[in-house]
Amino acid sequence: MSERGVPTQLTGAPPLEIETRPSDHGTLVVVSGAIDLVTEQALHNGLRQALARSDRGIDLDLTGVDFCDCSGLNVLLRLRGHALDEGKTITVRAAGTAVLRLLSLTGTLPLFIATGEDEAEDESEDEETGAEITSLGSLGSPGSLGEVDQDLRIEVVQLRRAMQTRPVIDLARGVLMASFGLSADDAWQVLVSVSQNTNTKLHEVADSLVGAVTGDDVPESFQGQIAETVTRLRATPEDQ
Repeated sequence: MSERGVPTQLTGAPPLEIETRPSDHGTLVVVSGAIDLVTEQALHNGLRQALARSDRGIDLDLTGVDFCDCSGLNVLLRLRGHALDEGKTITVRAAGTAVLRLLSLTGTLPLFIATGEDEAEDESEDEETGAEITSLGSLGSPGSLGEVDQDLRIEVVQLRRAMQTRPVIDLARGVLMASFGLSADDAWQVLVSVSQNTNTKLHEVADSLVGAVTGDDVPESFQGQIAETVTRLRATPEDQ
């Protein structure tokens, strides 16, 4: 994580940048890039450090986040729990389409919106610092964002399913990491490769791998893709 406005570029793809700035309310944390299974731990660590260093809490500027799945939501909710335990606040002061859509669809937007006196303080603070932050307080509840059409209803179902299947995916990554000595990123690549090349849903691949721990058979097609992907990940540039 960076200090005093100097961004930190995390290695690997997709990239994630976390920048901290002092503010009257506490600490402003500006996040940009993509938030998913690969970058969520870095996000959690960065925000947790910022929260620990702030007496009152942290404000988040997420306008630069161009992709955010349920991994990002899980980080925000866990961080909010830590903040409440410590008598602090977590507020999203600005957000782009990806984050706003996720918070709206899951009904969690009100948990991170500043209201009343805090909102007034933030507006004057922004004028002094020149920060381009758009307040979310005027959005109110998720219902004020407009009627949810059929496509959005489908997306809600898919998102909830993704959040429910997340634990088994994490377990499957752990199985691969322990079995083949892979990093978390490489284990994720193996899962994605098997899913794509066998035309199988990711959570079904994860179910099979977790079941193997208790003696269930892993489909031969999965075994072949796992072996091929692990070999490719371990190969040196000269071997490829």
